[in-house]
Amino acid sequence: MAVWDDVVGQDRVTAQLAAAARDADALVSAEQAGQEPPPGERPEPPSADRSGASQMTHAWLFTGPPGSGRSTAARAFAAALQCVSPDRALGGAPGCGFCDGCHTALIGTHADVEIVRTDLLSIGVKETRDLVRRSSLSPSGGRWQVIVLEDADRLTEGAGNVLLKAVEEPAPRTVWLLCAPSVEDVLPTIRSRCRLLSLRTPPVDAVADVLVRRDGIEPEAAGRAARATQGHIGRARRLATDERARARRTAVLKLPLRVDDIGGCLKAAQELIDAAGEDAKQVAEEVDTKETEELRAALGAAAGTNGRLPRGTAGAMKELQDKQKRRSTRTQRDSLDLALVDLTGFYRDVLALQMGASVPLANDEVRDNVQRIATASTPERTLRRIEAVIACREALDRNVAPLLAVEAMTVALRAG
Repeated sequence: MAVWDDVVGQDRVTAQLAAAARDADALVSAEQAGQEPPPGERPEPPSADRSGASQMTHAWLFTGPPGSGRSTAARAFAAALQCVSPDRALGGAPGCGFCDGCHTALIGTHADVEIVRTDLLSIGVKETRDLVRRSSLSPSGGRWQVIVLEDADRLTEGAGNVLLKAVEEPAPRTVWLLCAPSVEDVLPTIRSRCRLLSLRTPPVDAVADVLVRRDGIEPEAAGRAARATQGHIGRARRLATDERARARRTAVLKLPLRVDDIGGCLKAAQELIDAAGEDAKQVAEEVDTKETEELRAALGAAAGTNGRLPRGTAGAMKELQDKQKRRSTRTQRDSLDLALVDLTGFYRDVLALQMGASVPLANDEVRDNVQRIATASTPERTLRRIEAVIACREALDRNVAPLLAVEAMTVALRAG
């Protein structure tokens, strides 16, 4: 299985990355043989995309809507850059998916591939400086030093300025792979130094196929999950494999039928907030306790001392607690945002029925409820309801208190 097999519905992007991986392989092979690289095969800046120039460059920016597979494409490219398959000497393309370089890069254990993601609200200056120091090193055993920054949109302004210098003047064998929802989410000075790859939302059929092929999901369940999430690969996998996710989505899709009066609006809003809080609590139970115990052990809270920490270590524990609190906040926001996306999809189906559009419903399993709302309202009211959900998401991005934002939305849904 080639490394590109999991990059779903992105043929143009994979073709460009495969060409860049071939040029990168030729460059490293020539250097290792003590030769000058062939003409046109030395990495060029992103602006130099003229005919005959290398398709390889030192910085890439992967953009696309949520679920398009930005990080999957970046990881696949990182694996292709580290490919050591003997077939390359016979004309085979790098990125076989089986060799040690490909395998360790894909599972995240390759010594020269640093995969950075955050479960916090932002990436700060300190973490970015550590990455910049890492990027200045030569590969320890692989062919390239690769930094995959999956949440480049979460860089603070100060962190972005720290990263700029490293992207502008990288080490000779270092490659930066940045991922963000859109180019506007990255500082102009950084994106101007990267080669842009724009991914699209993959087709529903392609997402269902990868769920069947890679995750062993039954075809009917895979198709239902892919259709419900409208091509979002990660959410489709979770919906197909997690019973709790399905139950919560079912509860969200009942909300439009429960906002007939103010009391129902407020109760539905509170239940959405409580469900998001439960998600954050589950993450805390799974991760926080383990992190805390590991840090206490590292700081010397040995058995027989009643768990008492040595002097001077309280600051480290406080820093961990602050990190866990920020992670809980992001988990709650992400969970709430997923619910709002599902709600938008419900009203999209309502609008499709009202307009007589010949498109498949994302929520076909609740067609009766969709039909009921469609019959009882007008397209104009449905559009206002979709705008209310979008306004709620924007309010949450501006750090409005979640309960207030959701209550305002449910009241607006009732008014229509």
